[in-house]
Order: sequence, then C-alpha cells, then structure tokens
Amino acid sequence: MAERQTGSTVPRRQLGRYLRELRNHARLTVRAAARELEWSEAKMWRIETGQTSMRSLDAEAMCKVYGASPELTEALKGLAKETKARGWWHSYGDLIPEGFDVYIGLEEAATSLDSYEAELVPGLLQTETYARAVIREHLPHNTEEEIEKRVQLRIERQTLLTRSAGPPTLRLVLGEAILHRTVGGPSAMAEQLRHLGDVAEWHNVTMRVVPFSAGLHRGLLTGPFVTLRFPVLGDGTDTEPPTVYADGYTGSLYLDKPQEVEAFADAFDNVWKTALDEHASRRLIYDMARKHEQL
Repeated sequence: MAERQTGSTVPRRQLGRYLRELRNHARLTVRAAARELEWSEAKMWRIETGQTSMRSLDAEAMCKVYGASPELTEALKGLAKETKARGWWHSYGDLIPEGFDVYIGLEEAATSLDSYEAELVPGLLQTETYARAVIREHLPHNTEEEIEKRVQLRIERQTLLTRSAGPPTLRLVLGEAILHRTVGGPSAMAEQLRHLGDVAEWHNVTMRVVPFSAGLHRGLLTGPFVTLRFPVLGDGTDTEPPTVYADGYTGSLYLDKPQEVEAFADAFDNVWKTALDEHASRRLIYDMARKHEQL
C-alpha cells in the first residue's frame, strides 16, 4: 500500500537532496548505506527523492553514518520534523550552518522564476553596495566581517542567471517605489538602477515596472513572492511541483499545493499585464537612475 503523503513536499525534497549529497560525499552507494542503516534500498530511494516524511531520529542516524557535523545534523533533524507539516515556515535562525539555505537549493534547480517585488530590489539583482546597505539594516548587530561574508554570498548566488549550463528564465515585476527609495546613498542607488536596466536586456530576463498610476493591483494584496518551476520530463510532467516562496521578516513561507500555485500564477499574470511594457520599464529605470545621480 502506498504511503499517504501529508504536508508540503518542499522540506521532503530538500532533505532528500542534502542527505543524498552527504552520502555521495561519504562515498557510499545506496546499497552500502542501506546495509549500514539496516534499511531497504527502496526506503533509501524514497527518502532521497523526497517521497516520504522522516523522523528526526532517522535523519540523525543517516548523518552519523555519513559523518555530518553536529551543526548540520541538528539542522537536518529540524528539517525532518517539518516534513510532516501541513504548511511550511522556514525559520531556523542561527541554528542553520552557513550555506544551508532551502530557497537557494530550490532556486538552483529551477528552470523559471516569476518574481514580484514591491519595496526592494531582489537579492538576485542587487549590487554589492545596495546589498551591503540592506543587510546592515536587517542585521544591525552583525560585525562588519559578518556583513561582508553575507554580501559576498549574495553576489556569488547571482551567477545563477549567467551560468553556462541552462540558466533559468526570470520574469520580474518591480513596484515603482523601488526606483524612488534611496538605499545606500544617491550614487549607490543610481548604480543599482543602471545595473537593473542592463540586466533587463539579458536574453533570459524580462523585467517590467508597475507604476504608481496603475493604482490597485493584485500584487498589493499578495505582497512579494516568487514562483519557481522545475524541469519537465519527456511526457510533460514536472520533475518537481511548482513552488511559491514568500520571504517574511522572521520566516519564509513555501507553498506547493496546486490551488495555491494557481492562485499566485493568476496574481502574477494580473500584475504583469498591469505593468509597463519592457521598453517603457527600462526607460523609466534609466530616468530614475539619472535623477538619483543629480541628488
């Protein structure tokens, strides 16, 4: 009898990825790991492909066999507990080791991103100076060294859009307020807007701005979000279900139920049609860059 699935598939898929990477790093085959854990190979396959929820004790046992650090073991035990959650908020704080980021894992695997941002330039397109100002405001108690590490991690993540092996396509809608809000000083803001204008001309990026004059639109009700879609098989089925990600101040929401994804897809289409076209959007971005330069 097939195991009944409950809750979001996001933590199951991510936990499976991390455990598979740990096993490969330990140079163990599925058969060898299953033998060591006294499990069937079928169970190993279900875990690594995100087909089943997990107990934290099982995640701990696998980490022990694979030689994972205590910090990563605790993080994966926490992630295992979330595999049974009905909806998933990711908020581990300092428990998560550097580099353990569920969203980045999903982003790396995605073939397309539909993103709406209302207040700030998304991290994927931030310049160093802009990112530094945002991170310093968000984490005022961090040392300068810690802030610089976070800035560099954010910049390294941006190679996603320029990688040679199948970079994802990005459709991005920005609220006009982003263009007016000075972050990091006028010069830094002008640099950031010129960078946005340049990125908007990349072959895999389409960017629009929804102006103040548009009035009420669906994005004002949803708030910022990203919909990630993944590769499809030869028969047209998804390798992984589309996922909506919404970043909050103290946690991040992941949604992958079909009706939830459809609702956000409809909202994105509404905002996309409400926004200026690509040419007018790019002209507005460059116009605002010049205004910041004159401040």
